[in-house]
Amino acid sequence: MIAAVCIDDRGGMLFNHRRQSQDRLLREDLLAEAAGRPLWMNSYSLRQFPTPPPNLCVDEGFLDRAGPGELCFVETVDPAPWRERMEGVILYRWNRTYPADLRLTLSLEGWSLERREIFAGSSHEKIIKEVYRR
Repeated sequence: MIAAVCIDDRGGMLFNHRRQSQDRLLREDLLAEAAGRPLWMNSYSLRQFPTPPPNLCVDEGFLDRAGPGELCFVETVDPAPWRERMEGVILYRWNRTYPADLRLTLSLEGWSLERREIFAGSSHEKIIKEVYRR
């Protein structure tokens, strides 16, 4: 499974049980990364996809259900406890600092940065995408 997570400059993911930000072009990039493979998420994240594509899989236990090579869009839980199941991590960095009460604690020690891309989003001038593999 590959976890895709949006974080701010301090690893923040959520504030007051709400995502810090959202971006339409980031969602398009995430769907392109999935390339038709299953893209798992919970019902909270589903709200970002008004017209869900057929490869979207929604389940509250999505991190347990995703199989090898399948993507998980992780917004409401720190994916660190699932580290051993992960084959990869995609970090989307907002390049900003927001208030946060949920932070990413996942250590990337022992992972290799496979690629790094910078693109303009619909709500952010600069989104940094980093893809890590074991």
